[in-house]
Amino acid sequence: MRIDSHQHFWMYNERDYGWMSGQHKAIQADFLPEHLKPLLLQNGFDGSIAVQARQTLQETEWLLDLADRYSEIKGVVGWVDLCSPEIERQLEQYGNHPLLKGVRHVVHDEPDDRFLLREDFRNGIASLEKYGLTYDLLLFPKHLPYAAELVEMFPNQPFVLDHIAKPDIANKGFEPWAQDLARLAAYPNVCCKLSGMVTEAKWGNWQEKDFAIYLDTVFQCFGIERLMIGSDWPVCTLSGTYEQTINIVRHYLEAFTEEEQSLVLGRNCARFYGIKE
Repeated sequence: MRIDSHQHFWMYNERDYGWMSGQHKAIQADFLPEHLKPLLLQNGFDGSIAVQARQTLQETEWLLDLADRYSEIKGVVGWVDLCSPEIERQLEQYGNHPLLKGVRHVVHDEPDDRFLLREDFRNGIASLEKYGLTYDLLLFPKHLPYAAELVEMFPNQPFVLDHIAKPDIANKGFEPWAQDLARLAAYPNVCCKLSGMVTEAKWGNWQEKDFAIYLDTVFQCFGIERLMIGSDWPVCTLSGTYEQTINIVRHYLEAFTEEEQSLVLGRNCARFYGIKE
């Protein structure tokens, strides 16, 4: 099974997607399962993981409703208020849905760089294990040391790092990203999504070789069994087509065996999110 481990759906309006500025005009439109399905088919994917783009419970409900209706959505990473005293009630409401595989919070937009270590947030993370839910780490490089501290506190909680932590590829930024990434990857309960790279490069003005040093580092840190391909569609279309984005990783994988390629292209994702192949 081949799975795109990271994509989004939305019905655009300015109020709910205020993070989209003038430079995001190309994605200020509706992006729905019927738009993604032909891209998955054309690129040999059996399905995808739909990831939250709004920090509301309504977002989680909407994504689960889509997943119930579209078989190519293999799982949902939704949102619950991990800092809320009502977290248990929220998890009771959504946590037993078979297609809710994990949750995410947009940590890199929080004003507090140490947000991951807040007591109320850690209490929320502690609640996830009961429901078998994973947690997606959405970070900038500066948050990696705090992520490592968090992960160390929860050795039984599965984590996955989104977008390789968004290094500054456009300006060839490398350290301390690489060193801090290695520290996080040392914890075996953390995986990593090979996603979100094209929008950290110069939009529409990159070559596949620009990503080689970052992919070399991520593969060295995490190993073949903890990595999963992801498009970050439709955000990726700001800088490249779906196929161009996916091909960065697919072409890099040509140096690996077919068995190793199958892990990164879907089997690791299926195992991490509990998807039956």
